[in-house]
Amino acid sequence: MFLIIGYIIVLGSVLGGYLPHGSFDILVQPLEVLIIFGAAFGAFLTANPLDVVKRSFSYTLRAMKGPKKKVAYVELLTCLYAIFRLAKSKGDLALESHVENPESSSLFSNFPILTKDHHALEFMCDYLRLLTLGTTNPYELEAVIDQELETHHEEEHAVSDAVQTVGDGLPALGIVAAVLGVIVTMSSVTEPPEILGGLIAAALVGTFLGILGAYGFVAPTASIIKNTVDTDAKYYTCIKAALIGHMQGYAPQVSVEFARKSLPHGLRPSFKELDEALQNAPTA
Repeated sequence: MFLIIGYIIVLGSVLGGYLPHGSFDILVQPLEVLIIFGAAFGAFLTANPLDVVKRSFSYTLRAMKGPKKKVAYVELLTCLYAIFRLAKSKGDLALESHVENPESSSLFSNFPILTKDHHALEFMCDYLRLLTLGTTNPYELEAVIDQELETHHEEEHAVSDAVQTVGDGLPALGIVAAVLGVIVTMSSVTEPPEILGGLIAAALVGTFLGILGAYGFVAPTASIIKNTVDTDAKYYTCIKAALIGHMQGYAPQVSVEFARKSLPHGLRPSFKELDEALQNAPTA
C-alpha cells in the first residue's frame, strides 16, 4: 500500500511542480520510453536467471502488501506451543503424522496464515521431522538451520539486488535516449528555431525519464522488496528460537517465550497478548 502511495506522491510532486510552467504534451515521448525501459528490461533479462526474473514480479506484489503483521506472529507462536505441548505429552513421534502431511493435518489446519506460507511451513516441518527421527543435539541442529537461513537470505536478496541494478542503469539509458534525440536534432539543424527547440526538449525528456524512473520508482521498489524480505526473515528466526528451546528440554510456554523475545518490538506481541492466545491453543 505504501509503495503505491509513494508512487502517487512522486508523480504528483514532479508533474504538479512542472505543469504550471510547461506543457504536458512535450513529456509524452513514447519512443523515448521504448528506448529507456525496453533496453532496461532487456538488460534485466540478460543479467539474471529466469527464477530471479519471475520472482521479481511476485516480490513486487508482495512488497505492495507489506511484510507479515503481528497477528501472523501470534498465530505462529500459538502453533509452536500446540506442537510442543503435543510432543511433551505424547513424545516427538506424535508429530510424525502432522509433519508428513501438514496440508491435511488437524493441527496445522487451525493456523491459516502459516499454512498459506508454503516455504515457512516446509521449513518448520523439515526440522520437526528431524525430531521425530531422533535428532537430540540442539547445537548441531542450530548450525544446520543457520546455514539454511543464510542460503535463503542470499536467494531472497538476489531479487532486490537485480531490481536495484536496473535502477542504477536507468539514468545512463536515459542519456542514451537523449543522445539519440540530439542526433535526430542535428540532422534537422536547418529547421527553424521553434522546431529545433521542440526536438531538443524531446531529447532531454529521455534524461528526465531515466533519472525519474531510477530514483522515483525502481530504486525505492528495490529497497522495499529488501525491507520486506528482511522483515519476513524474522518469521524463520522465530521458528528457530522455539525449536532450539524445545530441544533443550524447556516447557512449551518457555520455548515459545524464547521465540517471542527474538522478535523486534514492532512485531512482538506482549506477554499478555501471547498468554491469552496460548490459553485458546487448539489440540491435535
